[in-house]
Amino acid sequence: VQLQASGGGLVQAGGSLRLSCAASGRTFSSGAIGWFRRLPGMEREFVAAMRWSGSTTRYADSVRGRFAISRDKAKNTAYLQLNNLKPEDTAVYYCAATARGLIFSSLASQSEYDYWGQGTQVTVSS
Repeated sequence: VQLQASGGGLVQAGGSLRLSCAASGRTFSSGAIGWFRRLPGMEREFVAAMRWSGSTTRYADSVRGRFAISRDKAKNTAYLQLNNLKPEDTAVYYCAATARGLIFSSLASQSEYDYWGQGTQVTVSS
């Protein structure tokens, strides 16, 4: 299974980006997809996640109301819409996936995800 993350770039504060995560090698019909990020000099942290069924989403407090996770089952692709970006959102963003069912509290846990993309850089200028 390979996850290909794309869509990062340089944007001014207040701008928007849409990140994509295309999965190949396996069609996900269950399990979960997550987005995580590594800020400069920091540990990787949770951003957003959802079950592939679309029934449940979870967001970090720092992005709730600004970011939106979604998926297109037909394309086996997940997205992260980033709106009202702030300089503190500057980070490398990673997508991750698992075919296993996760309880709500586990959606934010990096150790629960089996597959990881390579990361895409998002830089927000002030």
